[in-house]
Amino acid sequence: MTPEELKAACLGFAGAREEFPFDDSNSVFKVSGKIFAISRLGATPLRVSLKCEPELAVQLRGAYPAITPGYHLNKRHWNTVVLDGSVPEQLVRDMIEDSYDLVVAGLPKREQEKLRWSTLAREE
Repeated sequence: MTPEELKAACLGFAGAREEFPFDDSNSVFKVSGKIFAISRLGATPLRVSLKCEPELAVQLRGAYPAITPGYHLNKRHWNTVVLDGSVPEQLVRDMIEDSYDLVVAGLPKREQEKLRWSTLAREE
């Protein structure tokens, strides 16, 4: 996955925005003001930090050496993925979507409705 593909994947969700609250080189992807992905798109190797269900986070770390506890984040709820090709691209895309969904699920119903998001749509 290239930096451009990662950025497009993160911005492909309703209400997703890219911001730079820390510095000009760290892209922070948010929905309704809440972070769901962080990446230094110009870094080599390319990495992305994503929110994850705690039990799944541990399973993914055990299955893929390129997935580690979130760098400078809550290690229980965040994973950092090195995008070196060792983690299947579809899995990375699924992890991005899961991160977005976890954040949106925690938003007030009114915000979820603005985004046209529902838990039923995500379970299909």
